[in-house]
Amino acid sequence: MAKHLLFIAALLCAGVTHAADVPPAAHPPTVARVSNPDGFTEPLKSLKFNPGLDQREFERATLNALNVYDPLESWNRRVYHFNYRFDEWVFLPVVNGYRYITPNFLRSGVSNFFSNLGDIPNLLNSLFQFKGHRSLNTTGRLLLNTTVGVAGLWDPATMMGLPRQSEDFGQTLGFYGLPSGPYLILPILGPSNLRDTAGLVFDFTAESQINFLNVAQVSDNHPEIYLLRAIDRRYTNSFRYGQANSPFEYEKVRYVYTEARKLQIAE
Repeated sequence: MAKHLLFIAALLCAGVTHAADVPPAAHPPTVARVSNPDGFTEPLKSLKFNPGLDQREFERATLNALNVYDPLESWNRRVYHFNYRFDEWVFLPVVNGYRYITPNFLRSGVSNFFSNLGDIPNLLNSLFQFKGHRSLNTTGRLLLNTTVGVAGLWDPATMMGLPRQSEDFGQTLGFYGLPSGPYLILPILGPSNLRDTAGLVFDFTAESQINFLNVAQVSDNHPEIYLLRAIDRRYTNSFRYGQANSPFEYEKVRYVYTEARKLQIAE
């Protein structure tokens, strides 16, 4: 019995000695597999970075995504700055004064009145683009708001399910495939392009020639009506310069305007 025990002890000692002689690399890395079940011990080491890509290149690459055809950028930026200061020092103080001294119901009446006038070029351009359903809606709005709404001071058409849908001649030209041309910043009026600027001239001329409710003729003798319309348009526009809180506001406004016009033309 003692011989058997000595023999087993010798085998165990030999096994331990053999295990000690096996190099550590032969053992499977069980600990690593448990701690990293996805099989990646240091995955970040496999990423390759461009050592020449600095912050300025990153910003430039980001702005390239907002690129718009703007060959007059130097001039446009000057006009943009002028609009910024004019808005801050003149337009908004006047609008705030208008809001302060004018009751809410009167401001709403003024906005509705000028909105009703604006439905004249809306109807023309809807017809030019063969948008039958939109043309009928705009015709219904004109009839309801001019009669029941007392020359447009109220807007019963919207309450009856006929919301205002803006169409202009710039959209009409885009509808027929005319490219937008270079980006433009118009004094006081703001973002535009060559096509849309021509559209503004057409819409203004058409509205003046049609002379709906005799407003155009009266406005020639009373230019304060044009001033009131400009104040109302700024009052109803929620855009504020500097609200983007970004050094790239010019690029963002340019991009948003351009893409918005594409969507308006496509709808």
